[in-house]
Amino acid sequence: MANSKLNWKIGGKAGYGIMVTGLIFSKVFSRSGYHVFDTVEYPSLIRGGHNFYDVRVEDEEVHSHTGTADILVALNKETADLHKNNVSESGAIIFDSIDTKISSGEIRKGIMLYDVPLLEISKKICGKDMMRNTVSLGASLAIIDYDFDVLAGVLADIFGDKGKEIVEQNISSAKAGYDYVKEKYKAPFKIRMKKMSNERKMLVTGNEAISIAAIKAGCKFYSAYPMTPASSILHYMAAHDRKIVVKQTEDEIAAIHAAIGASFVGARSMTATSGGGFCLMTEGLGLAAMTETPLVLVLAQRAGPSTGLATRTEQADLKFAMNASQGEFPRVIITPGDVEECFYLTLKAFNLADKYQVPVIIMTDKHLSESHKTAERFDTDYTVERSVILNDKDVKDDYKRFEDTKTGVSPRTLPGRKGIFRAPSYEHDEHGWNIEEPEDRMVMADKRLRKAKSIMNEIPAPKLYGKKDADITIVGWGGTKGPIMEAMKLLKKDKLNVNFVHFSFILPFKAEAVTKMLKGARKAIIVEQNRTLQLAGVIRENTGIEFGHSFSKYDGREMLPSEIYANVKKVLNG
Repeated sequence: MANSKLNWKIGGKAGYGIMVTGLIFSKVFSRSGYHVFDTVEYPSLIRGGHNFYDVRVEDEEVHSHTGTADILVALNKETADLHKNNVSESGAIIFDSIDTKISSGEIRKGIMLYDVPLLEISKKICGKDMMRNTVSLGASLAIIDYDFDVLAGVLADIFGDKGKEIVEQNISSAKAGYDYVKEKYKAPFKIRMKKMSNERKMLVTGNEAISIAAIKAGCKFYSAYPMTPASSILHYMAAHDRKIVVKQTEDEIAAIHAAIGASFVGARSMTATSGGGFCLMTEGLGLAAMTETPLVLVLAQRAGPSTGLATRTEQADLKFAMNASQGEFPRVIITPGDVEECFYLTLKAFNLADKYQVPVIIMTDKHLSESHKTAERFDTDYTVERSVILNDKDVKDDYKRFEDTKTGVSPRTLPGRKGIFRAPSYEHDEHGWNIEEPEDRMVMADKRLRKAKSIMNEIPAPKLYGKKDADITIVGWGGTKGPIMEAMKLLKKDKLNVNFVHFSFILPFKAEAVTKMLKGARKAIIVEQNRTLQLAGVIRENTGIEFGHSFSKYDGREMLPSEIYANVKKVLNG
């Protein structure tokens, strides 16, 4: 009888093709009707260091990986040593004893060892050891008795642009690994997977979902300096739409100012970076606010301060983003929790930026940015919303670019059209002329901040998952959503009544709605990936509500559902 769940992990050094191998394994199942979630861990090294890729496959939607592996592919001894204790009961380890020595005495009883000549097969087919990872893919599918033709199709697509010979070598390598296991290891493995259907599910990362949404939203200019984990947005935008100007700038200062310039002349624009790059962008952020120029900025968080952990995940930039740049001005902070929200909230971000002439910051993290998840095809029915852009006939002789309006939003005109105005970084009057008068300063400050009230009416309150009346409420934001959703499944199996409040918008802060949601909670635990519980501080500041229980993780690694489950149980058990 076929199973419907599988956790698979591959590990080795950088340069062993870990990332492409993991992606191929994910695609095999996303093309067979399964739900998939995968994630990759790697150090900040070009070669060497330990890399591993987790793929979780189920017949129901999955939001996170588990940290365990039913099958571990150990391309070197380090992988076996680091992850052997995470192999599930009666699980399996695939290795090559030529360079990875594993004795049965060092592995828990019940774990099946599959010694496959990965190097020998690779060298026989292509003359090099470069396809040992591909051989391991075939061996993995043989263990679970899966349809090899699905893997062959994925390999043909992945390597199709490299020529027929490369495609054939990859398929032959995978088939040799598949056949070797089938012939040598007759005992059935505990998991046997079958194709569910021919349905191809979309498999995307958070960064890919943001990029797709930006293109759909009408972004015509993208500027960035490469910085992990935001870099793949630059790669995607450059590769997938030739109608967009994509500019790799010399640094992040140039990136944000280029995006502001493009927006100033009427093009929808976006830039993206991580914490260190955002530090350099803060002066530009203030310029966008003062000139009331729309701007969408993606802040993909990693561990800091300074260079921190360049390829690891964290949520420690929230208060930085909320207060970045000097002075007071309205901004929107969006914190999507999964790939679907990355897509739909990016669409929303462009409309909010354009409509209210404010900077909108989309905050993700390394885990959400780079992990793949299957999703239903995105609904691309979208209406562009912009603030008023005046035609020449509508421009009055006494045109006021920064006119003091009830909403705080002033009609725009664009360079080259009628309606000459100044857009200085200095404080200015309604026409854009520099001013020093206290009354004029207060008028402009009030006008800009007035936008927040209108924006507040357009953004939703935090979303409640589960029943209103729960024994404990979990509170989280951004990328903690996935592991919290999975932890709730574990808690439900224990027949525990738990709900979850997820913040996908943090500024403007909906204090009244948040107070109403949290005041009635019997017990509450806040879950964050930072040391100082930054969202908890924001909630306390705006509502007076304090959390008696919390779970924070800040070691640079993503949260696991089991960790959240254990902490919630601890609270419930007093």
